[in-house]
Amino acid sequence: MTARPTCDFCGTTAPDAELPLTWTTAVENGRSRVFCTGCSREHLRAIEGKLDSEWW
Repeated sequence: MTARPTCDFCGTTAPDAELPLTWTTAVENGRSRVFCTGCSREHLRAIEGKLDSEWW
């Protein structure tokens, strides 16, 4: 069984093992990160500006 994705910012868990289309992925310092819909919308400008989530 595959683990369900979890938002690296708020800890929300995806409803199933497949990453929802509305979630965002990013690579920060060589590490893959996943963000839920709410966090993606709230921090859209920072994501587009390629700021690490530490700055949010």
